[in-house]
Amino acid sequence: MYNHRILKTKSYDLPVICIGNLTVGGTGKTPHTEYLIRLLQNEEYKVAVLSRGYKRKTQGYMLATGTSTAAEIGDEPYQMKSKFPNLTVAVDEDRCEGVECLMKNQETADVDVILLDDAFQHRRIQAGLNIVLVDSNRPIDKDYLLPAGRLRENARGLKRADIVMVTKLKEELDEATIKQYQDRLRIKDSQQLYFTRFRYGDLYQGEEIIPLGQLSQYHVLMVTGIADATPMEQMLKQQTEVTTIQFGDHHTFTQQDYKRIETAYQQLPTGKPGIVVTTEKDSARMDVSQLSIRKKVYTLPIEVEVLRESETIFNQQILDYVRKNSRNSSIPQRAND
Repeated sequence: MYNHRILKTKSYDLPVICIGNLTVGGTGKTPHTEYLIRLLQNEEYKVAVLSRGYKRKTQGYMLATGTSTAAEIGDEPYQMKSKFPNLTVAVDEDRCEGVECLMKNQETADVDVILLDDAFQHRRIQAGLNIVLVDSNRPIDKDYLLPAGRLRENARGLKRADIVMVTKLKEELDEATIKQYQDRLRIKDSQQLYFTRFRYGDLYQGEEIIPLGQLSQYHVLMVTGIADATPMEQMLKQQTEVTTIQFGDHHTFTQQDYKRIETAYQQLPTGKPGIVVTTEKDSARMDVSQLSIRKKVYTLPIEVEVLRESETIFNQQILDYVRKNSRNSSIPQRAND
């Protein structure tokens, strides 16, 4: 009905960028959203992220503060607010209502750009720029609609995207591979195709750091509750010996889970000191105070790298869109714009 304009969409007079996908979970939306946050904040834009707040215990519109919890706003919004304290983060199941609240409330009315986290299927709102992520390990042309497969909508929905990003690349990206993806995804001339991979940072626990290059000195107990932990597990196994405990996506940790983690840690092979490694998303939900081994729990950060020297082109495309659609005409234009 939206395609045939029986149902109407709403647009807004400020830059709105949607980061979404066609499948359920696991394409890397949060690291890609954080990439855009860094890019735009470095250009001194006031950025707001609007999310549904999946699995939160609250309802309706809520603006995140420094004291908000993952239970109140969801684990991914909590993660972003924790990493970027000056970032405006809000949650609302109704994205149109969320945008309107951000625009009319005095404390957020001066936002320059809104990033919609996982809203590609929220058709009532019309984003100015749609970025759709496709997992290179789960190509949508080989997938099926729920419940037979992982597709939220038919793969033809990809034609609504302005930018398609193939994520989690592991193979070498040559011209033949690019052409293969262009053909399989039926990329149109009006769409831009980019490729990204994950880049893992040094593990941290508060101020304490374990450089990634020193991970071979430890035996790792990997604990995750994300949609696809395979890339992380493969990376860690290239560094050292790894034991894994994997929960479902957005898992809520219970006392029984903490006991299971404690037991698995005690059973790690001797010879190397053991550490527990988890994701930033899981750290938002895990109460390490429940663990006697809490000083052994480290977080592994993930960032996104745009491949094939396309980072400059991608960055410029995002910044050009934001500048051309900005409400703030006082933002200076650079000489190369």
